[in-house]
Amino acid sequence: MKKIKIFALLALFFLSLSSFNFHKFYVSIYQINYASEKKMIQITSRIFIDDMNKALEDKYSKKTHLGEENESIEDVALMNKYLVENFSIKVNGENKTYHFLSKEIENNVIIGYYSIKNIPKINSLEVQNTVLLDQGFDQQNIIQSKLYGEKNSLLLTNSTIKGVLK
Repeated sequence: MKKIKIFALLALFFLSLSSFNFHKFYVSIYQINYASEKKMIQITSRIFIDDMNKALEDKYSKKTHLGEENESIEDVALMNKYLVENFSIKVNGENKTYHFLSKEIENNVIIGYYSIKNIPKINSLEVQNTVLLDQGFDQQNIIQSKLYGEKNSLLLTNSTIKGVLK
């Protein structure tokens, strides 16, 4: 019995010296595809729900309930307003407005679907993304694209908020 107690104390001591910090990843992912046959850019965003709700509350001083039973139309509208203010796209050097299509919840991620119509050709695509960067943690916004069959990606952070996909 004494050996079990000593072993338990040693195990507890070892664990107390170990790092028990569970670090949450602060990452959101954006997929940008060009459907040349439809002359349309299709955008999918994947953002952790709790991070988005916190950002909306901090920015607009309003508690939102995205991904919860009491989610409202106003919550979704506020999310879209936030995204428009923090995520922008230039096609061939010209600012483009994207339109919200729908959203869904998958586990603890809110997935948003957007489109930009009437894009006959893309020579360059510039993305600026400051979504969640104002939250004071090490947010990383990953942009993945598929343009004319070629895949590209960008990693946008507080130090690099925009990049060009060619």
